[in-house]
Amino acid sequence: MAGSSKVAKGELGAKGKTLMFELNQKTALVTGAGQNVGAGIARTLASQGAHVLVNDIVADRAGEVADQIAASGCSAEALPFDVTEGNDVRGAIADRPIDILVNNAGNGGAEMMQVKPFAETEPADWAGPLAVNLDGVMNCTHAVLPGMIERGWGRVIGVVSGAGTVGVNIGVAAYSAGKGGAAGLLRSVALEVAKTGVTVNSIALGLMSNTGDTGVTDQLARAIPTRRLGTPEDVAALCAYLASEEASWMTAQTIPLAGGSITS
Repeated sequence: MAGSSKVAKGELGAKGKTLMFELNQKTALVTGAGQNVGAGIARTLASQGAHVLVNDIVADRAGEVADQIAASGCSAEALPFDVTEGNDVRGAIADRPIDILVNNAGNGGAEMMQVKPFAETEPADWAGPLAVNLDGVMNCTHAVLPGMIERGWGRVIGVVSGAGTVGVNIGVAAYSAGKGGAAGLLRSVALEVAKTGVTVNSIALGLMSNTGDTGVTDQLARAIPTRRLGTPEDVAALCAYLASEEASWMTAQTIPLAGGSITS
């Protein structure tokens, strides 16, 4: 079981300090965790003691990340399914008590997101981004929430985007709508369940360093006050806090994580 080598909650570490943000005996589901930010979140939550269910629409990607986590001495297993299919979500997590849900799956869904001015799009172009970025969050949150409420403890985290909170003019309006809708949905859910011991928050990301092109990365970074793009580790650290007992008074928030490029 996850966390057998971790310090139990409330015990003191080697320097006499209580270990913070530990997730021993918790089961975390991270969607879209077969690569990039999701994989970083999965690795970090596992390192904090959680048993991590690594979800991805591509089974091989989920399996590879789960194997890497297990090889590091932490606890994980692959759980591939499509977050946009409600029946698949419910079937995959049936009889699994999920303590922590990180709604990370996003972008354009099963296919790459198409960049195009909204005026030039057709309704069919909106389907993929809205399905994964909004419907996927609804499906997964709806599936895990009753169990969290019944047990009196839970953490739901949404990985959204500055595109959904302040807007962007780069031809991804449907993506912005999906991310903004997810942030609004989770804030309302947070208030509905605030008395139950379940917290719900979102992280609004800025530009992330997953282009693979150093020249492009350097160019993008110049527009960010910290002069660098975000990394999976940046996001994972905030997720570890939001998933922890220490974050029990943090709920209904959409937290910018963007190197200073999102200030409202």
